[in-house]
Amino acid sequence: MATLKDIATEAGVSLATVSRVLNDDPTLSVKEDTKRRILEIAEKLEYKTSSSKKSILSKKQNHHFLALYNHKQEAEVNDPYYLSIRHGIETQCDKLGIELTNCYDNHIEIENHKITGILLVGRCTPAALKQAQKLTDNICNVDFQSPELPYDSVDIDLTRISKEIVDFFVNQGYSRLGFIGGEDAPNTPDIREMAFSEYGQLKGVVSPNDIYRGDFSSSSGYDLTKEMLSKPDFPNALFIASDSIAIGVLRAIHEHGLNIPDDISLISVNDIPTAKFTFPSLSTVRIHSEMMGIQGVNLLVEKVRDGRALPLQVYVPSKLKLRGTTK
Repeated sequence: MATLKDIATEAGVSLATVSRVLNDDPTLSVKEDTKRRILEIAEKLEYKTSSSKKSILSKKQNHHFLALYNHKQEAEVNDPYYLSIRHGIETQCDKLGIELTNCYDNHIEIENHKITGILLVGRCTPAALKQAQKLTDNICNVDFQSPELPYDSVDIDLTRISKEIVDFFVNQGYSRLGFIGGEDAPNTPDIREMAFSEYGQLKGVVSPNDIYRGDFSSSSGYDLTKEMLSKPDFPNALFIASDSIAIGVLRAIHEHGLNIPDDISLISVNDIPTAKFTFPSLSTVRIHSEMMGIQGVNLLVEKVRDGRALPLQVYVPSKLKLRGTTK
């Protein structure tokens, strides 16, 4: 009986590569001719899996995934962060030959289709979640995590990022830090705000009076900053929840006649393409949001393929990019 070693030897590749190709690992990146050569050799040697004894070249399961976005589609125009997540989902589905349906603003619009996996992008409403659960239990949360739900999740560690920003400013000698952000639900602070406020208060550099919250738009950032600058005194270092908000913040600061970063410094999150072209260029935390979408698709495929029951939490990496808005 043929073994993985036999296939690897004839194909001239490693055992790990053969194993991942034969198990249809979606995260593997090899040339198509290499993959085809391994499959042809496996068929020639009549290789069979030890568990099912079926030919490794048996027909793949056809997938149809649903991506349910908690935002309106026009939000992708205002904030490339959301567009990047969708691009990652669509690119990976196309690469793996998976049919995909996109639905926005928590509205599931799909009929007469068997859904094999659902990507919940952002925290959805209870009603949308219940509707999704009726379609399949193969669900992955993207851009958020929920400990009370038994599903995979792909997210960014916003708590760690927020603490890193506090430490950065403290190490630079700032003693009063402020926050300008948005909210995902009415009167509900997001993780960035909560982590920044809690950790900053422990460090003695953040006051609740220096926390400003609106929505995740440039106009909101502009209005909140105008409100902050209208007070007799204000923080001289700011953590901004997103680059889109920061664009409005920059304009308000310029109009007030302050110098950045000498009079006031700021760091935001996302590193959208325009961040390096603002004046001054934005210091920001680069988030690999496209990878969030890619890994969400991979988790759905892998869970079905391997019959995995244990939910996984995946954090994509981030990196602070220092530019002109910090000293």
